[in-house]
Amino acid sequence: MNVGVYLFGSLAVFLLTGMPIAFAVGLAVAFAIIAWGEAPLIMNFQQMYNGIDSFTLIALPMFIWAGDLMGKGGIINDLLLLCRVLCGRIRGNLAHANIVGSMFFAGISGSAVSDTAAIGGALIPAMVEDGYDPDFSVAVTASSSVIGPIIPPSIGMVLYGSVASVSVSALFIGGIVPGILLGVGLMIVAAFYSHKRNYPKNTQKYTAKEIAGSIIKSLPAIIMMLIILGGILGGIFTPTEASSIAVVYALIIGIFYYRCLNGKIILKSLCDSMALAGSVLVIVAVSYPLGWLVAMGQIPAIMSSFIISVTSNKFVVLLMINVFLLFLGCIMDANANLLIFAPILAPIAASFGIDPVHFGVIFVLNVIIGLATPPFGVCLFVASGIGKISMERTIKAVLPFCLAEIAVLLLTTYIEPVVTFLPRFFRLM
Repeated sequence: MNVGVYLFGSLAVFLLTGMPIAFAVGLAVAFAIIAWGEAPLIMNFQQMYNGIDSFTLIALPMFIWAGDLMGKGGIINDLLLLCRVLCGRIRGNLAHANIVGSMFFAGISGSAVSDTAAIGGALIPAMVEDGYDPDFSVAVTASSSVIGPIIPPSIGMVLYGSVASVSVSALFIGGIVPGILLGVGLMIVAAFYSHKRNYPKNTQKYTAKEIAGSIIKSLPAIIMMLIILGGILGGIFTPTEASSIAVVYALIIGIFYYRCLNGKIILKSLCDSMALAGSVLVIVAVSYPLGWLVAMGQIPAIMSSFIISVTSNKFVVLLMINVFLLFLGCIMDANANLLIFAPILAPIAASFGIDPVHFGVIFVLNVIIGLATPPFGVCLFVASGIGKISMERTIKAVLPFCLAEIAVLLLTTYIEPVVTFLPRFFRLM
């Protein structure tokens, strides 16, 4: 019997029992190796070690820590002030500031949940107080937070690049245009509902001095984004090195500029960040023997043959993969989807001539949209908790924003230069 039957059959059983994903994957791999009988069990542990013995993966805990430090350092309030100034005196100003704020914060945290908590905690109560409906405020915050893992730095792209052996630098730069398009799409939806429901305008008129002041106060965040992107694009350092530089920069800014960080806060930030990174790295470790078994069982080749028997059209194949990943994103954790299914789907995409960087961004975009997609999107739970409304109201309000995100996904999928133009321009692919 093919090892894939043992592997995915047992994995389905373990997941249906409610077992945590890391344990379910680890036990499924061990069971499959024993039942298959063609490889020693020690291969499981060797592959686990090989999976986390990676220079690229050092970027994961460092970017998480840098984002947490910047959040605790007080930078979010300055960013939001800048966003309100940039959005001007238009109707629904706070909603647009929420989305633009997520685009700026994306260049710091790379995490959708961090984005939801940081920006939602500041803006959802402010929007409700200013006359916005609570469900609309929650929907804007949850849906815009998915921009975080697309615009670099992106934790999801670090994971995908590590598992699928794709350049993380190229993935980072390839995510810039889709991330901007996500923001634009969400702002169009927000503008429609702001005019339809007659949400308030920002009546404050900012002087040139106030505008300049808001830009200067936000410079630390802007400089951090420029350091990360400029260093990678200029070939000065790798994404992993950029993550360490980001931590050092966040510490310097938090201690000497904002003066919000002390030893106690830094230690708590380190503990919180490493706990989050550790939970992800456990899944990374168990996903590598899973990927090895997938390759040994020739599962990608079998699935490719099946797909070819249905269609040989690359665009239809991409549509099938999008539907599959969007479904998974609604019911499973984004990181788990990346680590379990990237080793299966990446070779299939390659067999149909799909560019690895293009497919990597499509993959990450799919599973990240799931974070704000009903019924189990994590960002929906975080935002609804902050807004103190039911999940039913949240789900109904977020659907138009989800449709806008899916439209951007399709645009990214079928117009390859949306992803590949910038990496090719900077000679990263």
